[in-house]
Amino acid sequence: MKTRTNSSYIKSGLLLLFSSLLFLVACTEKDTSINPETSTVTDVDGKVYKTVKIGDKWWMAENLSVEKFNNGDPISFINANDLEGWSDTLLPLFCIYQDLSTAPGKLYNYAVVADNRNVAPAGWHVATDEDWKKLEAFIGMNSTEVQKTGWRGSQGDLIKKAGLNSWSQYNNVWATDEYLFGAMAGGCRLFNGKYSTPTGLTYNGFWWTRTEYQNGLAWYRYLDYKSSGIFRSHTYKSYGMSIRCVKD
Repeated sequence: MKTRTNSSYIKSGLLLLFSSLLFLVACTEKDTSINPETSTVTDVDGKVYKTVKIGDKWWMAENLSVEKFNNGDPISFINANDLEGWSDTLLPLFCIYQDLSTAPGKLYNYAVVADNRNVAPAGWHVATDEDWKKLEAFIGMNSTEVQKTGWRGSQGDLIKKAGLNSWSQYNNVWATDEYLFGAMAGGCRLFNGKYSTPTGLTYNGFWWTRTEYQNGLAWYRYLDYKSSGIFRSHTYKSYGMSIRCVKD
């Protein structure tokens, strides 16, 4: 019977130690990436929002819910039943999805986003298309997909708030929110005043960007309970969508 030499035991021990060190380094790197720095910001109405640092950007980790601009001017509210009130004006408007108290923030038309009175908290701005692309690249979307329109990547689950109260369950699509972004399904209001999903609040979420496209269109992002991707496109400014803000 062969016996192992001291040299063999030493080599085995060193190999085990080296493997353990690699494992610890890998875990440390992963823990750093999924435990971002957090803080808060307060809007002009006095509402306090969670914030999170993703890459080199500070983001609001909740949807905006303010009812006036930073100078104190009110934004007009349109209720769920007033379809014409929503569709027949270019003035800054906000609504609450189906007037539900559980809605994650307000929905705004693009006139609110573009207004020079600034709807974001002081020192912050409505996230631009470029802000979103930097976030997407940081959480793992490759540079080619970042520039595309339509469904891109598979990183949407990393920024969706976990839990069935936030997103309906669908096959292997799981919200994990590893970056504490807290995206919740808040739906949208269509140009005709109707809502995107009249059956509930856990199916899709839409967010304006500050960036205009052309011919009266603006860029936005869309997440869906059936997809792990992040949808990028542009649409009419009369839609009502959620807003996320980024620190200047």
